[in-house]
Amino acid sequence: MTVPVRSLEFADAREAEDLAAFLGRLLHYDRAAAVRMQAGGGALAVFGRPPSFEVLAVRAARLAGPDDFDVTVSAGELLECLGESTGTGVLPAPVTGPPWTGVLPPRGGWHEQPGLPDPVALRTALSAAVAEFRNRDAALPEPHRTRAERDRIGREIWSRPVGPTRLPLRAVHAAQSLGFLRAAPDFPVALLSAGSWLRLRTPFGSIALRAPGSGLGDLAVTVGG
Repeated sequence: MTVPVRSLEFADAREAEDLAAFLGRLLHYDRAAAVRMQAGGGALAVFGRPPSFEVLAVRAARLAGPDDFDVTVSAGELLECLGESTGTGVLPAPVTGPPWTGVLPPRGGWHEQPGLPDPVALRTALSAAVAEFRNRDAALPEPHRTRAERDRIGREIWSRPVGPTRLPLRAVHAAQSLGFLRAAPDFPVALLSAGSWLRLRTPFGSIALRAPGSGLGDLAVTVGG
């Protein structure tokens, strides 16, 4: 049976370029990454889960037409199918998604939460955390320099809350690593919540995760950069 080809047409070529950059960063962390794509009303949301951070990363794009679909595809195949210069693309064949694709954050009901530091303070906190990880890792005696011990240090550091909020520092680390966070003092960032979910929102994308204790998983980062 022939599977019909579904084309993608973005409202602006830059939308395709930004999506391609996002997919490239996801593939840096997982060459076999899958993404779930939801389109409706001229908007496209692409969800991915970089395994090093155990959060959901969300990149939005504007489409030229009112496409309506919900499909999970290979991130690598989608990247190959994007025409960044033309602002067009083709949806690859669907794949069987990993378990996380069945547990997405809610579409509505988000409320802004107070207490999130400004972007410069967020980047400063990240730099301090990276330096702490490297220093503690370097200070480990050789018999204790194991993956388990390095994971323990990583969980301790990156699970710390950001300021007075419930947002763990690993969410900010993920936002920076995926290109969502900028260091400008006036860069708009916001912390939102909906039920048990938290969402760090920036103009370039969002990081979503269950609030600590809600069961999305623990951090397993063992590298500082």
